[in-house]
Amino acid sequence: MSKLRNGLKNAPCNKPKKSTRSGKKKMVKACENGKEKTVHYGATGYDHNYSDSAKKSFRARHKCDEKKSKLSAQYWACKDLWPKGKKTKNPSGKKRN
Repeated sequence: MSKLRNGLKNAPCNKPKKSTRSGKKKMVKACENGKEKTVHYGATGYDHNYSDSAKKSFRARHKCDEKKSKLSAQYWACKDLWPKGKKTKNPSGKKRN
């Protein structure tokens, strides 16, 4: 039986979209080695600091440079929310001081 919920059965693999789960920012139909899984990631319960120093701290704390499975929330948070080398923008659109 498939572990896919929330209407992701026909969704493309590895394409993040807004989460339907309360308390989470994003979800993705993660596919790897013939396995499929719905992964929800990114907390919405607090403001995020998307500065370069915060990104560096997050990536170090979560060991984003180590290889991880695409079926984990940690992989998607590192890849989508805190990408290396790209300017991270605040998804709420608010300016941070």
